[in-house]
Amino acid sequence: MFCTDGHELPPCLLSHAPDFLLNQTVISYNHPMYNLKKYFLLDPSVTFLNHGSFGATPKPVFNEYQRWQRELENQPVEFLGRRHNALMHISREVLAKYLGTSTENVIYAQNVTIALNIVARSLDLGTGDEVLSTDHEYGAMDRTWRFLSKERGFAYISQPVDLTSQDDFVESFWRGVTPQTRVIFLSHITSPTATIFPVGKIIQRARTKNIITVIDGAHVAGQLPLHLDSLGADFYGGNLHKWLCAPKGAGFLYARPEMQYLLKPLVVSWGYESETPSGSTFIDHNEWWGTRDVAAFLTVPMAIQFQQEHDWVKVRSACHQLVVDTWQRINALTGLTPLHPSADGWFAQMIVSPLPVDTDIVEMKKKLYDEYRIEIPLIDWHGNKLIRLSVQGYNSKHDMDRLLDALRVLIL
Repeated sequence: MFCTDGHELPPCLLSHAPDFLLNQTVISYNHPMYNLKKYFLLDPSVTFLNHGSFGATPKPVFNEYQRWQRELENQPVEFLGRRHNALMHISREVLAKYLGTSTENVIYAQNVTIALNIVARSLDLGTGDEVLSTDHEYGAMDRTWRFLSKERGFAYISQPVDLTSQDDFVESFWRGVTPQTRVIFLSHITSPTATIFPVGKIIQRARTKNIITVIDGAHVAGQLPLHLDSLGADFYGGNLHKWLCAPKGAGFLYARPEMQYLLKPLVVSWGYESETPSGSTFIDHNEWWGTRDVAAFLTVPMAIQFQQEHDWVKVRSACHQLVVDTWQRINALTGLTPLHPSADGWFAQMIVSPLPVDTDIVEMKKKLYDEYRIEIPLIDWHGNKLIRLSVQGYNSKHDMDRLLDALRVLIL
């Protein structure tokens, strides 16, 4: 099989025929996380419980990433000048099917912050307008909206929300909606509190009020099933280097077809006023940023394939059970009330637990790493001291036991 430019497709992309997602390969082992640690390049001396920050890439996926980089260097003009568009289209086609949308509705971006900056900087907002969000959002995006609000005069509102139940969340959030609300910005899974928000319910309600929805899905792809067309968000940005385990520098932006006309290129380059248009200004304006390494984007199909081959549905389920068990153990150790009444529906592979209010989180984090070789984030969220645990397929109960042993010494 050949690209539209006449070049033979590489083995990884050749294996991804349009129906590849229908053929799940199930590995025969008793435990879904059995022996997965051997596939990762992580330092074996460190108990790595922070997959949520930057992810980790399996060896086969990383090898594919380096293969693409070597292929680019072998003939840079051939690769970027003649093959780039066709290769990106094929990779984007695989990604779109994985995300439950069409190839024309998604573009690659280095990360979700860049993807959502494209959206935030494009929207025509000014004095009297409001962007409604929550007090659980990621710091970089809070800064993005605050920066733009100062530049343009709109109000960026962080609404406190009730986590007692999903219905309570929806109602408490919606109390922040006013006649001036033009945009709703929400995380699908929050970064500081690791909480799954019921964004689908908010999106449906916002549509009836003609309010634009912008969703931060940094932690979703690879951790939760995702079908973007069904979800119905106007704009949705995500990372692929986190829970999908693609190389660093792989993210995406989805735009609902009816809303793509609102977007302006973040970087104006040769795709603007393109002489060879793809048929989509969304793609033309955002895919070509000049000379850059696109190897991470082209490796995404291999990351999807790796998780299929290792029955990632079972891996995710096992990780979820392990993270919930550990959440309960930490809460029992501290005796503190968690942010949520239960884990049901609020967590996937990431949780937070409260720490005593007098905890010096800088010092504790340093001790966890320096003395116990445990990599895990401690967070000060609105005065609440939290420890955030991520569980991925390379983790085990032994890792959780090491964390609990360290916390018993440092807290009690």
